[in-house]
Amino acid sequence: MHTDSAPASIKILGIDPGLRLTGFGVIEKRGEKLHYIASGTIKTERVKTDERELLPARIKVIVDSLFEVIDSYQPQEVAIEKVFVNVNPQSTLLLGQARGAAISAAVIRNLKVAEYTALQVKQSVVGNGHAQKQQVQEMVKRLLLLPGLPQPDSADALACAICHAHGGQGLGHLATAGFRVRGGRLI
Repeated sequence: MHTDSAPASIKILGIDPGLRLTGFGVIEKRGEKLHYIASGTIKTERVKTDERELLPARIKVIVDSLFEVIDSYQPQEVAIEKVFVNVNPQSTLLLGQARGAAISAAVIRNLKVAEYTALQVKQSVVGNGHAQKQQVQEMVKRLLLLPGLPQPDSADALACAICHAHGGQGLGHLATAGFRVRGGRLI
């Protein structure tokens, strides 16, 4: 007895968090094939408010905008990039708050959230954990059969979703056993 069953399908929302620009990308994985659904950038830099209220106003824009994306495209899972401490601690804290806003929007909508380092995302999509932004954009374009290069923040969000679709390993099969993280890099 032969039965045809459609390949399992899942919609994934990728998020590249940022306080001024938060990229998002929605893909669908059907079987082993990836399909582009939507992408864009949430811009908070135009928020007009009292300086003391600027951070809360930007966080509200991120949360409200992600609610709209989630409600419109109905993803089942979310993939978001992890933040590592960089040279400027203040920037790291602000980025962490934007990331927290994005995670909050997802969990309030009862979505499962997976986190990936930039190294994992680049390794999965490009095959090189130290790839340049343009290389990520080009591979996202190729993998999703897009007519042109996506904007950098959208490309990073789509790359995060692709990484998740590939089980967090993808093309490069990043093996982390026996490695440690130092300065945001596997050593």
